[in-house]
Amino acid sequence: MTNVYSPTRLALVALVLVVFLLPPVWLLLSALKPQAEIFQWPPTLWPANPTLENFVNTISRAKFLLFFKNSAIVSVLSAFLSVTISVMAGYALAKFRFKGDTIFFLLIMSSLMVPLQIIMIPVFLVLRDLGLLETLAGVIIAPAATPTGVFLMRQYIVNIPDSLLEAARLDKTPEWRILWRIVVPLSLPAIGTLLAFNLVWRWNDYLWPFLIITDQDQWTVQLAIANSIGRFGIDWPKLLSMSVLSVLPVLVVFTALQRLMMGGIMAGATKE
Repeated sequence: MTNVYSPTRLALVALVLVVFLLPPVWLLLSALKPQAEIFQWPPTLWPANPTLENFVNTISRAKFLLFFKNSAIVSVLSAFLSVTISVMAGYALAKFRFKGDTIFFLLIMSSLMVPLQIIMIPVFLVLRDLGLLETLAGVIIAPAATPTGVFLMRQYIVNIPDSLLEAARLDKTPEWRILWRIVVPLSLPAIGTLLAFNLVWRWNDYLWPFLIITDQDQWTVQLAIANSIGRFGIDWPKLLSMSVLSVLPVLVVFTALQRLMMGGIMAGATKE
């Protein structure tokens, strides 16, 4: 029997843990250093005189709260829109038989092979014609429907027993109520996973906001971080502090949705 607590295995786990934790820890501790100490040689991990001045300056002088609000609006609305579309499309493709349903599903999946750069200009032109340039709505709507989300929800919903749905239909339950009261609760693990990834993707998205937004009042956090790098120099304290603050919502999202996913697993245990 293999000893899971063998010294070799524990040493390997510790090494992997250090490799993964060192960059974020270095980022956090560097953000607590004055600018002179950031460039000190030899470099030090722990700041000699920790200070929150970098964070105070970032929040008070760099419109960070405005950028944070814009990113939060884009991430939350786009993620919920994407999950809603994926759940409805996945339910239709998994539980309804219609002419050409397999071809339709394959067409959606084939879009995974299309590089983003190919559709970038057509989508930009559509947003321009709709008057959605220079607006957060353009950033929210453009990436809302994803083939990855449709595939994930379709593959999960197809495993829900048809007997549960047929029993509800015999009671003349509307399809929207079947979707909301039966399919969604049983699909919470997949929905939680998809929601978490969409929130992180949209929060970290730089390309679409960069393409369609030039007004500084509409910037997201990622645009603000990128623009903190000047032509003649880099404001390292500002860049490091903004990077640390931009990571915090991601940690909160995964911590919160981890409980949601566990609750969904218990709800999904009632499946036959």
